[in-house]
Amino acid sequence: MLEAIEKIDKSVLLWINGHHSVFLDNIMIFASGKLSWLPLYVILLFLIFRDFKWKTPLILIFIAVAITLSDQTSVHLFKNVFQRLRPCHQQELINMLRLPKGCGGMYGFVSSHAANSFSFLTITALLFKKKWLTFILIFWALLIGYSRIYLAAHFPTDVLSGSLLGILTGYVAFYLYKITDSLIEARKENNYKAPQS
Repeated sequence: MLEAIEKIDKSVLLWINGHHSVFLDNIMIFASGKLSWLPLYVILLFLIFRDFKWKTPLILIFIAVAITLSDQTSVHLFKNVFQRLRPCHQQELINMLRLPKGCGGMYGFVSSHAANSFSFLTITALLFKKKWLTFILIFWALLIGYSRIYLAAHFPTDVLSGSLLGILTGYVAFYLYKITDSLIEARKENNYKAPQS
């Protein structure tokens, strides 16, 4: 069973990596860049401030919690434990791959890019509950995940597993936020009540 999955994994990777062009190279390198999406984050920061006002600092804290959870879990509970080599570090594949952005770290399971982007997508979508924004963020997260396969930094299962981890950590961080927000609101309500004479 595992051998069959690994065979499919490699076939899909080679197919995606093999359908390339200079134009696509530039798009995928951009999609994987850490600072490429800074304008999107600025827009989202504006939307958070506009919609949530004084809750903005609390929301930003829990978005940071979501991404930190996904990032650290993907590294310490997966990459460092399973130690699955990235495609670009596997001798049997290296001569069949194009590497427009080099190779990166040694281990690839799970994809931290996918985990972090899907964690961000999940908590943001749950906070806003706006379909148009959710669709944009789904496209963004899928593009990042696809770019990791295209650039031969990850196998498809690395990205899929990272995405599922990101969704889980996004949900966890969102519910921690809801609990914290409820406690703050309850405390505020108690403080506003006039003392009984």
